[in-house]
Amino acid sequence: MGFLSLVGNSFGCSASGERLVSAARDGDLQEARALLEYNPRLARYSTFGGRNSPLHYAAAQGHHEIVSLLLESGVEINLRNYGGQTALMQACQYGHWEVVQTLMLFNANTHRTDYLNGGTALHFAALHGHAQCLRLVLADYVPSIPNFLNLMNDRSSEEVTDAVFDDDDLVKMVNWKADGGLTPLHMAALNGHVECVQLLLDLGACVSEVTIEDGTTMDLIGSGSTPLHYAACGGNAVCCQLLIARGANLAAQNASGLTPLMVAHSWHRNSLEEILSNEPEGRLHTLPSPYLCLPLMSIMSIARECGWRYRNQSPVCIDPCAVCLEGRCSVAAEGCKHEFCTRCALYLCSTSYTSVNPAGAIPCPLCRHPIIAFAALPGTSPIRELPRNSLSLSLCTTCPAVNSDSSAASVPSHLYRTEFHCARMPPMGSSSFRSLSCQRLNPSFCMGTMDTNPCLIRCSRFGSILSRSASHGETNRRPWPLTFSPIVATTS
Repeated sequence: MGFLSLVGNSFGCSASGERLVSAARDGDLQEARALLEYNPRLARYSTFGGRNSPLHYAAAQGHHEIVSLLLESGVEINLRNYGGQTALMQACQYGHWEVVQTLMLFNANTHRTDYLNGGTALHFAALHGHAQCLRLVLADYVPSIPNFLNLMNDRSSEEVTDAVFDDDDLVKMVNWKADGGLTPLHMAALNGHVECVQLLLDLGACVSEVTIEDGTTMDLIGSGSTPLHYAACGGNAVCCQLLIARGANLAAQNASGLTPLMVAHSWHRNSLEEILSNEPEGRLHTLPSPYLCLPLMSIMSIARECGWRYRNQSPVCIDPCAVCLEGRCSVAAEGCKHEFCTRCALYLCSTSYTSVNPAGAIPCPLCRHPIIAFAALPGTSPIRELPRNSLSLSLCTTCPAVNSDSSAASVPSHLYRTEFHCARMPPMGSSSFRSLSCQRLNPSFCMGTMDTNPCLIRCSRFGSILSRSASHGETNRRPWPLTFSPIVATTS
């Protein structure tokens, strides 16, 4: 009888786990909170086959409040599904910047790579053109200093010392190679995401990185291709101009002996012939990316240390934030000294377009003064970090199927580790984005009816890896958000 009770309890936990998955997918915060109060171990539940946890579903659908609730319940933030994707990768793939911000505040691992393609969350953000997610993922690498862009442009100069700013970690992260040697810059250039290309170049992306032949790829462009080869294949003129202005070689040949101009001809990008055939007569100056956010690192550090939610606040705030009129002022902008709550400061750094002078500064919403960094106000006390244990979905003694008088209930939970899990699927071998994209994967691979094709290069003619240009109407191009052109041509 006791064995049947345990079996019934395991199925009860499974049913509750499916309810939590449905609540996370549908954004039902009350249902999710009630289930987690009933059994916090349900946060570790994963679906059969795809092995997606409630955290994956909430991140993919953009329900940042449920993501925060699950993380506070103790779920492991870097859980992987069957394809090796984390919740951060799912949020970057679908462009949910609020989820990305929440995961970064809880110190999500940005170096994790998926099993299928070897790509990081940065690759997924660059592939789909989500520049807001891209700058949030790199928030801990961009310091809040006024001359950051000058230091990045002059990082090869001997005058720049490591004591000012060590950019090795940033450059390594931005130029991280997935399978086949694909960098985030390759992804953004191929799909014509101008804002991502511009931001990656400002953050130290190398225009001379080439792809490699790893034995598992199918690349119609050819190995040894630079980001300019990929931009020529994608057909976006502005991406090509940005890469050329940053020193891309027009005469570079890949392993097939093709230059960027030849690649453009082979893919019928005739509009790029003038850009790719002649070296620019004068020096091309590029404007800084409007997504380069300098105050982000400072406000993220303050939010992690002092909190960013309105907790235990009195009905009438003595010193309310001038933006939301709800939270208490906890940070001040360096320069104009205007005070905000941490939540509003985070929102400004995550959504605002930055000013051109100085590059990367956010205009103050009250006086339009450029903000480069935030500082915590005196009296703002650090909060105690929430206990976040890695909880497994073990048999729950609170389920009605278990007799409260059973002997198992008296045994401490840490002395036994009977767990109910789906059959663990063997990890897939590392294959490339390109070889996977040649196979039309099921759109409902792991997230129900959502498009979860994990390929980092979209499919195109003959089942290849390459996407069509906007002239053929087969790519999802995001319009340039600003009115000015990112390229300004001047004579030397």
